[in-house]
Parts: sequence; structure tokens; C-alpha cells
Amino acid sequence: MLNIKELKRVHRHKRIRKKVMGTAERFRLCVHRSLKNFYAQVIDDTTGKVLLGKSTLAKDLKDKVKNSGNIDDATILGEALAREALKKGIKKVCFDRGGYFYHGRVKAFAEAAKKGGLEF
Repeated sequence: MLNIKELKRVHRHKRIRKKVMGTAERFRLCVHRSLKNFYAQVIDDTTGKVLLGKSTLAKDLKDKVKNSGNIDDATILGEALAREALKKGIKKVCFDRGGYFYHGRVKAFAEAAKKGGLEF
């Protein structure tokens, strides 16, 4: 059973998803955070396909990431995801914060992705 905080987050996420929709021109960048790791996916909602997925558990980030659950590691993940997205030709995305507040790890990830070249 989910606790109250998680239920509130799920309701916020449902409310956000009514407005945020990934299209063929502007894909959806969705994030999920757990206590120990951070996950991000670029999704095309028209076809229901995940175009790119990255997390702090990725093999190419293992040597750079130390704790996997802090702001510094979220920043490293944001920069790495932006690099891979630009290689695949993805430049414009809409940011889906997953019901989490735009604060801490989520904010650090988003700003690093913007700095890496993604347009929100």
C-alpha cells in the first residue's frame, strides 16, 4: 500500500499528464526518482515508444556516479541524456516532472539537460 506522500505525488502526476503530451515534433522527457537512483526517458506518446532511456545505473556512468541519489549525480545524468538525445536528433522536449516538485534532484537534472542542449 502506498503512503500518503506517494499518493499525493501520483495525483499530481495524473494532473500534469492531462496537460503534458509528447508529440512527433516535441517528445516527452519523463523522470522518476527513487531513494537510491534517478531515471529518465524520452517518450513519443503518439506511438507509445520509448526513444531513449538513461539512469544512474547505466554502465557508462558507473565511474562518474558515486551515490546515485544526490544532486551531483542527477546533474551528470542530465548532461549524459542531453548528449545522447542530440546524437539521435532529439532537440525539443517537454519536461514531465512525474509529480515530483521542481526542486533538488529534479531541478538539477532539468537544468543540466537544458545546459546540454535540450530545449524545454
